[in-house]
Amino acid sequence: MKSDGSKPPARMTAEAVDPSQCIAIFSHRESEADTDPDSEFWSGIRSLFADCDTHGQVVPNHKTEIRVRWTFSNLYFLFICPYLELNLKPDPNTSSETNELWNWDVAEVFVGADFKNTSRYREFEVSPQGEWVDLDINLDLEHPEDGWVWRSGCQTAARIDSTRKIWYGFIRVPYSAIDQRPAAPGNVLRINFYRSQGPESNRKEIAWRATHATTFHTAESFGEVVLGDSKDDLAETANLPGLEIQDLD
Repeated sequence: MKSDGSKPPARMTAEAVDPSQCIAIFSHRESEADTDPDSEFWSGIRSLFADCDTHGQVVPNHKTEIRVRWTFSNLYFLFICPYLELNLKPDPNTSSETNELWNWDVAEVFVGADFKNTSRYREFEVSPQGEWVDLDINLDLEHPEDGWVWRSGCQTAARIDSTRKIWYGFIRVPYSAIDQRPAAPGNVLRINFYRSQGPESNRKEIAWRATHATTFHTAESFGEVVLGDSKDDLAETANLPGLEIQDLD
């Protein structure tokens, strides 16, 4: 890795991936509010999974599938979230930001480009009802949650399949809201994925990379996402280790 947090813009190979790293698959076109894993935009995309609590213990029935894509303008995230119980905020508002959304069911991504000051990163959340919040996090502040007044320009969407007991969350984030560099193949970002699910009496806290703490805000637990080669097609990423496709039927 270069000192600025990037890799040489070579084609991504299997050797570029380890258990703490995932690859964002390039797209030549943008997408809006796409929560369908079988759509043209999302189908065939290799997935990573979050299925453990913050201490690394498996959380049964809540294996969360995550897909990541990038364009020269945006980062995209799709969360596929099996559930047993929902804990939804009454009177949801999807037209403006919902502060303290984390008190309800949410899928979350923490992502940052600063490898020197790791206490700085961005937080994005989406609920099963499509509510959202974005935060500019600085863990050096007494109240880092005050960063919710920041605006990234992100877009979210969600839907609930109550028959299959799965909800789907979509987040699109302008790349410029995360990184001062232009989006380019080989760029590496610090990242972790989380989910909070169910009522307080049976709350499930799920993480891709275990924090080994009572909070998600543990910067040293982050993994990495690499922006895949813009010349790659989906077939070339089919055998990357640590990534898999799961049929949830």
